Order: sequence, then structure tokens, then C-alpha cells
Amino acid sequence: MSARLALVTGGCRRVGAAIAARLARDGWSLALHGHSDAEPEDALAETLAAQDTNWHGFVADLAVPDTCADLISDVTAYFRRAPDLLVNNASLFTYDDADSLTAENMAAHFAVNMQAPVLLTQKLVALSQSDSVPCIVNIVDQRVRNPNGDQLSYTLSKQALAESIRTLAVSYGARARINGVAPGLTLPTDEYDGAQMAALAGKMPLERLPVPDDIADAVLYLAEAKAVTGEIIFVDGGAHLTHFARDFVFLGK
Repeated sequence: MSARLALVTGGCRRVGAAIAARLARDGWSLALHGHSDAEPEDALAETLAAQDTNWHGFVADLAVPDTCADLISDVTAYFRRAPDLLVNNASLFTYDDADSLTAENMAAHFAVNMQAPVLLTQKLVALSQSDSVPCIVNIVDQRVRNPNGDQLSYTLSKQALAESIRTLAVSYGARARINGVAPGLTLPTDEYDGAQMAALAGKMPLERLPVPDDIADAVLYLAEAKAVTGEIIFVDGGAHLTHFARDFVFLGK
């Protein structure tokens, strides 16, 4: 039997690369999507080579609606089969708040963070064979449970994506499994330093922050969990259990 096939959007770098590497180590074939290029970061490239993974890169702008259907078609044509697993990991993340929010910025976030995952899911289910049940895992964010006012367009789009999980699970029923993973602060940007990260970890109920492999393990679990649909797994050290007044970047300094 040929290896199962996974499409990971934003799968070449950062958390997406960790998800792709975990799937590669489990024997999956991989379609790796990127916005402007589809070259895996060094650690992922090493894993793909070590595992002799059957993989290919695909470039697509997910803000363009027709591109979503084209991406699924392109992957299916290349591998001669529809993906068994779709990981909607790619996202847009820029700063705004209630005072600076604009219609254009909100629309841009919804296009990539909510509309694209739904359109990709629709196309995948339409192409899947009657005897297969594709699995879709949407990467959301722990802030959907306890939001603050920072990154408002991003937050609203991820809240909509989180709610779509239950709705699509009902809509597709036995034709597809739809689930989500909600990470907390995982890979810091240059705005964080070591002392701040340690302070933030201490604020979590588990007194730790997730690492990329924690997110990847949750995705792999959902890919294998045949009786699970409509669920979100929070992988955040317990952050969703606590309300934070600001985004993490402003805390712990």
C-alpha cells in the first residue's frame, strides 16, 4: 500500500515544518505549500532526505479564492490521488486593535485564515473517493477561548475558523473528519528574549510553553483518531484557561 498523503499549508517553515517533519517520520508522503516559495527550511529538508520522503512543493496565494481549488487539484494531479490529510496551517498575522482595524485588513485576515481553509476543505471532500474519509486539521489559536484586544483581525478570523470546525463536522458528517489544534505561544519572534519567555512560561498553568513537536504530535493524533470529529485540542500549557489582558509580546517584560 502506498504511503498516505498529507497537504500542509505553510508547511515549509516554523510550526508548519515541524508538522511536516513529524508526518514524514511517520511515513506520510507530503505536499508542502508555501506562499511565495516551497523550499523546506534546513531541518525539514534534512528530515525529508533521511526518511526518503516522497514530497513535492506547491506555491499558491491562498488569499485568492480560485487558488484554493487549484491547489487541491494540482496536488491530486501530481500524486495521482487526493490527500488523505489536509493541515490548514498557513495564516496571516499582523497587528491591529479596535481603534486601528480597517475593512481591508480584516478582509485580508479572513481570506487567508478562515475562507481558504474552508474552500480547501470543500474541494478536498469533493475530490475524495466514496470509500475514503479525509481528515482536516485546522490550526487555530488558544486566544479563541480567552481573547484580548490585540491582533483583532487575526483573532476574529481564528475565532471564525474555530467555530467552522463544529459546523463543517456536522455538514460533512461521515464524508470527512474536521478537527483543530489550538497552539499557545510556541516559536517566539525577535521581539521576545529569553527572560521574557521564561517569565511567560511561569504564567501558564503547566508552567511551560509548547514546542513545535507538541503541536505536531496533536496533529498526528487527530490524523489517526478515526472516531473524533468536531474537536479542538488546546496545546498551550493551559493558556486558554487563563485570561491575559494583552498579547504575550507585551507581557513578562
